[in-house]
Amino acid sequence: MNALIEGMADAGHQVKVLAINSNKYGVNVEGIPKYYREKTNIETVYINLAIKPVDAFLNLFSTKSYHVQRFISKDFEAKLIDILQRDAYDVVQFETLYISPYIAAIRKYSKAKIVLRSHNIEHLIWKRIAEITRNPIKKHYLNHLWKTLRKYELGKLNAYDGIVSITKNDGDFFIGMGCSIPLTAIPFGISLDKFREPRNISTEYPSLFHIGAMNWIPNQEGIKWFLDQVWEKVHQAYPNLKFYVAGREMPAWLTNLNRKNIEVVGEVDDALDFIASKAIEVVPLFSGSGIRIKIIEGMAMGKTVISTPIGAEGINVEHRKNIMLAEDANRFFEAIQQCLEDADLCQQIGQNAKALIEKEHDNKMLVQELEQFYTTI
Repeated sequence: MNALIEGMADAGHQVKVLAINSNKYGVNVEGIPKYYREKTNIETVYINLAIKPVDAFLNLFSTKSYHVQRFISKDFEAKLIDILQRDAYDVVQFETLYISPYIAAIRKYSKAKIVLRSHNIEHLIWKRIAEITRNPIKKHYLNHLWKTLRKYELGKLNAYDGIVSITKNDGDFFIGMGCSIPLTAIPFGISLDKFREPRNISTEYPSLFHIGAMNWIPNQEGIKWFLDQVWEKVHQAYPNLKFYVAGREMPAWLTNLNRKNIEVVGEVDDALDFIASKAIEVVPLFSGSGIRIKIIEGMAMGKTVISTPIGAEGINVEHRKNIMLAEDANRFFEAIQQCLEDADLCQQIGQNAKALIEKEHDNKMLVQELEQFYTTI
């Protein structure tokens, strides 16, 4: 979200941010740097996004999406209306599907064009999670969640004035599902200058690492799969190799993990410093949608990334050229083995990865594409 927020502001546009402050990602607004508050005029509204067991259970007998219902708030709508009455906007951009319940309020109080910035095909994330879930009760509930979410997501496709998908694949999916409004694909972009800054950090080679938000179910499931299906074979073959796991909201089962040569780091002060200090990034994902930011950041740092085809979705990668792709445990081990046994290959893949990101994920270039899309609508 912030890549486009700051990108548009830096390009000279007036940007206003209204954000949900929640129990899950709570922040003290006064603690946000002053320069950022002035740059974005950020305001927040608290919404309790905690799952309420009774409401979650009763939703089984409803055709409404429980995912979406949790984001509906009279306080948020009131603040939104107040903002729209104070100033006239050219565009109101929704970050994710879950802000869509407020379309009617915007139509009533503003002439702004409404654009959905789609980070994922939301229902596909939950469909994939349901498909790999073994517990029959949990599987039944997840099937209900993704089907009601799909109905809502596809039902809103033409409710906006435009859609900005994060990958071309996502955009093609929406068109195939009946989207007839203007649509463009603009991937996640990075500030190249930030990634070109010299970092006086030595790289631990060889080493494996993973970094990501660990309260995101696909990340948890991917790491659990890697530890259960791949790590022991890797550890037996390379007993001195270390695997580092970093990220916020680390679950207890990982924090309390006590396995040789696995270091659960938790949240790090500087993600890019952490990435710079390690050698090979593993991203074992079997569910999810959209684009994986940590893969792009790792590639931008010149790291060799080993991931699944689902993990690398939305990035224009090529196996053994700028990434290593593996569909199962054996191939994942073989990819790690190749990187450890052939340092030149590992280095070349990292260099090619960096070149790809600089060519296709420069945030300044992507902001210009967004400006052009806004102009067309």
